[in-house]
Amino acid sequence: MTNILITGGRAPVALELARAFHRAGHTVYMAESLCGHLSQPSAAIEANFVVPAPRQETGAFLQALKTIIEQNQIQLLVPTCEEVFHIAKGMADLPCRVFTEPLEKLDLYHNKWNFAVRASHFGLRVPDSILIQNQDDLLHAYAQWRDLVLKPVYSRFASRTLIRPQLRDAMSMLKFGEPWVAQEFIAGQQFCSYSVCQNGRVTAHAVYPTIFTAGQGATIAFQHVEHAAIFNWVRTFVERFNVTGQMSFDFVQSAGGDVVALECNPRATSGVHLLASHPQFVESFFDNSTRLASGQVPEINCLTPLKNNFQMLATAMLMYGLPESFRKKRLKQWAKTFFASDDVILDAKDPLPFLLQFRSLFFYLKLARQKGITPLEASTFDIEWNGFEN
Repeated sequence: MTNILITGGRAPVALELARAFHRAGHTVYMAESLCGHLSQPSAAIEANFVVPAPRQETGAFLQALKTIIEQNQIQLLVPTCEEVFHIAKGMADLPCRVFTEPLEKLDLYHNKWNFAVRASHFGLRVPDSILIQNQDDLLHAYAQWRDLVLKPVYSRFASRTLIRPQLRDAMSMLKFGEPWVAQEFIAGQQFCSYSVCQNGRVTAHAVYPTIFTAGQGATIAFQHVEHAAIFNWVRTFVERFNVTGQMSFDFVQSAGGDVVALECNPRATSGVHLLASHPQFVESFFDNSTRLASGQVPEINCLTPLKNNFQMLATAMLMYGLPESFRKKRLKQWAKTFFASDDVILDAKDPLPFLLQFRSLFFYLKLARQKGITPLEASTFDIEWNGFEN
C-alpha cells in the first residue's frame, strides 16, 4: 500500500479522493493552507498539515510539502485545486511522484486563449476566439460576431464571464490591464468532463450535463452520461499533448450536434464524485506500465462511473439550485434530482465533514469582506493561478 498526500482539502473532491484512497487501503495525508477546512475532520485522513498560502508564500509552501513528504515517506502527491500550479512550479524538487504536468504545460491548458489556439491546431473544435488586450480588439470582436462571450484569460467558476453582453456594458466592465478572450456564443446543452490520464492515455473518465449550478459556472448535481463525441475529443487532446494528471473540460453541444470545448481545467473537478465508488478508481492514478513490470497490478481499461450513480452537493442545491428552480419554473426537475441523488459530503461512516462543513464558510465570508470580493472568489484567493506574471 502507498502513502498518499492530497492537497486542496477545502474542496469536496479532495474529501472524495481521500475517502477513495483510504477505502482501497492506502494511508492518506492532507496538506491545506485553510484552517478548519472541509476534509480536516475526516476519519479517512491519517494526519492533516497546515501549510503556507500557495499563491502568496509559494517558496514556503513548497518547502513545507517537501518536509511532509520526507517525514511521512509519501510516494504519491495528488493536487486537487489550483494549488496544482504552484506545486508544479517546484515539483522537480519534491521527493515523490507528483500527479500533474510541468507548469509550462499546465499554464498552456489553463490560459483560455492559449488553450483555444493549441486545441484548434490539432483539429479539435473550440469556439472562434479573439484575444482582447485593448479597446480596438473589443470593437473587432463585436464586428465579428453578433453574440459573444467575454472572459478573462485566467478565471474560474465563470465568476467574471460576460455572456452576450451589450457593447456598452462590455466597455464599462472590462479592465484592459489584463487579457481577456472573446468567443463566439454557441447555444446548446453544456457538459463537463473529468479524466484521469497517464502518459497520454485516459484511464478514468466521466461526463455530466450542466443542469443546476452555483452562479454561472459551478455544477452542483452530477449524473454521468455516455457521450462518445466528448470522450473522443478528450482522448485526442490527451494523446496529442501526452497528458499525465487530472484533466477537466467544459463543452457545449449545439442544436446541430456539434461538440465544442469551451475551456480546460487541468485539475480535479466534480466528475470525481461519479467515479469514486468504482472499486478500481484509485488504480487509475498509478502508472500501470511501471506496476505491470513489477507484477503488482493488472492493466485496466478506461474506467467509467457505475450505472445509476446520482451525486450532488446538497447544501448548494438548497442554497442555489432551489431558488433558481423557482425562478425558472423547474421545481419538479429540482425535486426529482434532489431526492434521487446522494450528497457527496455525507457519509455515515465518516460524518464529521458533513456536520462541520460550514466552518470554512465563515473564513470565506470574512475574507470576502476584507478584500471586497465574493465568497466564491474568496474560496480560491490563496491558491489561484493567474499566470506567470502574478
